[in-house]
Amino acid sequence: MKKVLALLAFVAVFASAQAQSGPVMTFDATTVDYGNIDKGAEPLRKFKFTNTGNEPLIIKTAKGSCGCTVPTYPKEPIMPGESNVIEVRYDTQRVGAFTKTVTITTNEATETRMLTIKGDVKAPATQESVPAGNGGLKQ
Repeated sequence: MKKVLALLAFVAVFASAQAQSGPVMTFDATTVDYGNIDKGAEPLRKFKFTNTGNEPLIIKTAKGSCGCTVPTYPKEPIMPGESNVIEVRYDTQRVGAFTKTVTITTNEATETRMLTIKGDVKAPATQESVPAGNGGLKQ
């Protein structure tokens, strides 16, 4: 009986290891919130990830959901245990709330991943003009 249990335990561990094989892209966060930012503010945000798998991770593509969202990703393989970043630039000249995505294609078992950026770009406050001279008072 002990031999049967030992064999079953070995099979379970082996099956679990097989399911975990290959590259695995693990992100610190899959959503970045820019919050309320001013028009023209810093557009760059970074998504940090680690290859927690046991084979090299290859990012094939990273595409923004529109032309206002531009990702940059590492072209070289990311070895098991190594970390890297995907940089995303959003066009902060566009005023208003936004939610955009970046679709990443890799060599993982699940080939695509989705990252999200969101925030609200505020227009600069306008100052009302005051007439020069007497402060606008009639004399």
